[in-house]
Amino acid sequence: MLEQVEILKGPSSVLYGKGSPGGVVNAISKLAGPDKDSEAVFDVGTNDRLQFAADFNQQLADNLYFRLVGLYRDSGTQVDFVEDNAVILMPSLTYDNGQTRVSAMFEYSDRDGDTAHQFLPLTATACATGAVSVDPIFLRDNATGEEIDSSTYHGNPDFNRYDTSSSLISLLASHEVNEDLSIDGVFRHKDGEAVYRQAWIAFSSTDEPRIDAAGDGPQTYFNAERSSEQTAVDVRARYIFETGPLDHELFAGVGLQHVETTNDGLALPGDIFGFNISGVTLNAYNPIYSPVPDSALNRDNFFDFGAFEADDLGIYISDQISFGDFKFNVGVRFDDVETTNDTDTVKDEETSFSIGALYAFENGFSPYISYAESFEPLPGTVGPDTARRPADPQIGEQVEVGIKYQPAGTPTYITAAYFDLTESSRIERGFIDGQEGNVQTGEVSVTGFEVEAQTVIGDWSLEGNFSLIDTELENGDPFDSIPEQQGSTWVQYQPSEGVLANARLGFGIRYVGENESNGVLPESGPPVRVVTDGVTLGDLLIGYTIEDWDLSLNARNITDEEYYGTCLARGDCFPGERRTVVARVAKKF
Repeated sequence: MLEQVEILKGPSSVLYGKGSPGGVVNAISKLAGPDKDSEAVFDVGTNDRLQFAADFNQQLADNLYFRLVGLYRDSGTQVDFVEDNAVILMPSLTYDNGQTRVSAMFEYSDRDGDTAHQFLPLTATACATGAVSVDPIFLRDNATGEEIDSSTYHGNPDFNRYDTSSSLISLLASHEVNEDLSIDGVFRHKDGEAVYRQAWIAFSSTDEPRIDAAGDGPQTYFNAERSSEQTAVDVRARYIFETGPLDHELFAGVGLQHVETTNDGLALPGDIFGFNISGVTLNAYNPIYSPVPDSALNRDNFFDFGAFEADDLGIYISDQISFGDFKFNVGVRFDDVETTNDTDTVKDEETSFSIGALYAFENGFSPYISYAESFEPLPGTVGPDTARRPADPQIGEQVEVGIKYQPAGTPTYITAAYFDLTESSRIERGFIDGQEGNVQTGEVSVTGFEVEAQTVIGDWSLEGNFSLIDTELENGDPFDSIPEQQGSTWVQYQPSEGVLANARLGFGIRYVGENESNGVLPESGPPVRVVTDGVTLGDLLIGYTIEDWDLSLNARNITDEEYYGTCLARGDCFPGERRTVVARVAKKF
């Protein structure tokens, strides 16, 4: 469904408005236009995966083009009873005369399944394998000493769902007034709905074991229905000009956005995040699923968690300036956001800045330094569950220094960067005056170093990256589930001549270091620390092209390593992805 994916790292509110300080992912949809091939793709793979996708393109008249992209998937997952089914249709129509381009696109998406990230009790998963270092409190709950297989399903097949549907309308237009001035705009309206129903065995706690000597544990049921409606428009202009020795590329625009969300969920007195059904238990090692309790489906037990509306006005301007081999970028954006829930209206105003400088040496080295900010109003509430208030906006700031290296006329590209990122008003689950609720913390920080490299040597292409990240919460603990070290490498061989001229072979290694989770169970209990082991995984690609046909075999985690992505101090573990193999046949026409 996508033409390409772009990742902009770090705060970027100056150009894109409210958003996470970690960065922005720009997913570019496939749109109708000239010089587009058609393609049909069929996949078959692990977990009974069957998928068919098609991309049809047609020129209807001079400068008028039509495109239809669609996908159908029927697939299971590595977890019993959990499916990953999808139907997506995306037609688009484009008028393009070389100077003016207008595109209209509609997308319908329907995905049915469940969450493959099961809440498996830590006591009988990673603890049993030694894959984590844990507080002794978790060891007492695993009375039998057995281990739960990563495919085990602790939900209820007749209850659990994670179904989403959405419809999207986009209008995109651009016009080149002359070689120095261009104007473009985007309009988007999206409606979405989600049904999220989960049942799981209650986690461990300091109060009492949650899995008895026979392996039985009480089930918790959660039922929620959510919807969202978003309308956004963004109009901007780009102007290229000179002022003396300075070359400018000025970018300015205005954006408007309106978002409405609703959130209804199952709630009983004393627990609005699910509830325990008296007498309903599940054996952790040999689950036999009970009938769904009537109270878990009774809409009289639903609670309105509140509707939210947000209106955002953003005005921005950015100037990229060239002075010889120096490159400078200066930007500023003003955002006016009004958020309304059932009881309060909150108005947030923020001005975000960014500035950067780079010097491009003739030998291909380009050192740089930058400063950027982000701004993100949070639609949720904070405080005890019995007395909530609107959350304060989240502010991010980052300083980054680095170097880029690309020798002229070569496909070699190397970057190395050090960054220091701070974030305020982070929301976490915790305790306030003895009551559980959302806690808005003070300042947290992320500092890190990362290096990336890619090159082509003859018929070989190589790429690799490594990052070292230090995260710190207000209390000094690291962020939950974030590894300090990560790295990967990929080597691909694609002969340009000989009997293997149409073949490609690739092999990669991914490394994810250990991560930890810290907490207190309950508020007055002792600190709990859980450390999940790191893992090294291998991936493989085999491909062959015959005229308009392309055959490929992709394998991830080829040695079928069984591991846990993370285990949390609250008492649950999340298995990592086991081996998957997908064979693909693609035909261009």
